[in-house]
Amino acid sequence: MPLNTSEKPSAINIYQLFKSQHPTSLNWRTASVEERIVRLKKIRTWIKDHQQDIRDALRKDFNKPEPETDLTEIFPVTSEINHAIKNLKKWMRPKSVSTPLPMLGTTAKIHLEPKGTSLIISPWNYPFNLTIGPLISAIAAGCTAMIKPSEMTPYTSELISRMISELFSENEVAVCLGEVEVSQALLKLPFDHIFFTGSPAVGKIVMKAAAEHLTSVTLELGGKSPVIIDADADLKDAAEKLIWGKYVNCGQTCIAPDYILAHESVYEALISEMKVALQKMYDPAFKGIDHSPDMARIVNNKHFQRLINYVEEAVSKGGEIAFGGKSDSKTNYIEPTILTNVSDDMLVMQEEIFGPLFPMIPYTTLDEAIRYVNSKPKPLALYYFGKNSEKSAKVLQETSSGNVVVNDCVIHFLHMELPFGGVNNSGIGKAHGFHGFLAFSNEKGVLKQRVGLNNVTLLRPPYGIKAKQIIASLIKWF
Repeated sequence: MPLNTSEKPSAINIYQLFKSQHPTSLNWRTASVEERIVRLKKIRTWIKDHQQDIRDALRKDFNKPEPETDLTEIFPVTSEINHAIKNLKKWMRPKSVSTPLPMLGTTAKIHLEPKGTSLIISPWNYPFNLTIGPLISAIAAGCTAMIKPSEMTPYTSELISRMISELFSENEVAVCLGEVEVSQALLKLPFDHIFFTGSPAVGKIVMKAAAEHLTSVTLELGGKSPVIIDADADLKDAAEKLIWGKYVNCGQTCIAPDYILAHESVYEALISEMKVALQKMYDPAFKGIDHSPDMARIVNNKHFQRLINYVEEAVSKGGEIAFGGKSDSKTNYIEPTILTNVSDDMLVMQEEIFGPLFPMIPYTTLDEAIRYVNSKPKPLALYYFGKNSEKSAKVLQETSSGNVVVNDCVIHFLHMELPFGGVNNSGIGKAHGFHGFLAFSNEKGVLKQRVGLNNVTLLRPPYGIKAKQIIASLIKWF
């Protein structure tokens, strides 16, 4: 199917779409639980009926294996929908809060109301998952949405545009296809909430634009998510988990383990186990990983060349290739590559890799590993492998990251009860489940006071001795 590139929206059309959603957002404020669930079920049905279309689009964009598409693109979205449908009534229910003694006679609740019109700017690495996932949260919260999918995955973006046009009118949910100028036009508009997934560098641009309208933001960013392998870790278990977590989607995952800090006593043994795991998963017939049907490709030649430059620069500065290193520019294939003898002056240790390169660094003490992690910007995720609960508690307490996984990696993304997101450089705000619903909602405090005499009546002017005594008691006791 040829791509439809003729309908790139102009700034005027984008503004008209935005204006058309305002009345809808006001109407949706009063939508019942059942009405919101109907919208969610429509999305779920479309996905079920078009599962092969989604697989085909991802295959065309970067040769993504179909089982990987099912697991990492479709399942997280349907899981998000099912979780929202199951819990939406509870999430929408006003929550009573306790009454402090000075407020005796009042009642108070927290109402979660939809923020209104939202903007979702999604990335290319998981183009279906990271577009429709936030949309589920927006719809569950009662918000309208304008969506800007990535131009770097045109087949999936076109599929999303078709999907949304078949499910919603443009004054409810609209997709704006195009390149950076479309994003720029969208960011000039006074949305009620912006949900952006991408790099920290672009996240700063989004946050600056949002500040012009005091728009709230959820920024799902990235960074270099570290792995700490302790001396007592089960190396075979750790290696298999790390190889899958790193090389799923060819390393193009925001929460992929970026680099490994391995205790010096297990450093070489871990490398050996990682080689075995790579062979087992991606080359069991010894034909070469490039023949594996389960290895995706780099999204385009620009990113391919960026990663090749990382390898070449690292080697020129003394880095060594312990495994891999092969590539093919015609297919944007880069073999899973393990790098050793790396240093902080190398690009591969300075920038988020977002590809199948795995640098490894030995450490002597856990304190040394923790200091190294803390010397970098706060990561989106941190992974610790070891059997000692006191040491894992030490890592949890002495480092800061969006999420932590002990003795595994990446899988926390699929846990709908956990907040997903970063901290500082790796993101602002949380997503998934209730936390995603909350991102698109305003927590409105509602207090009801009784009519007539109440506690506050005694504190009105003129401030006599009695009023002053009450105020002094409030300060002392409450």
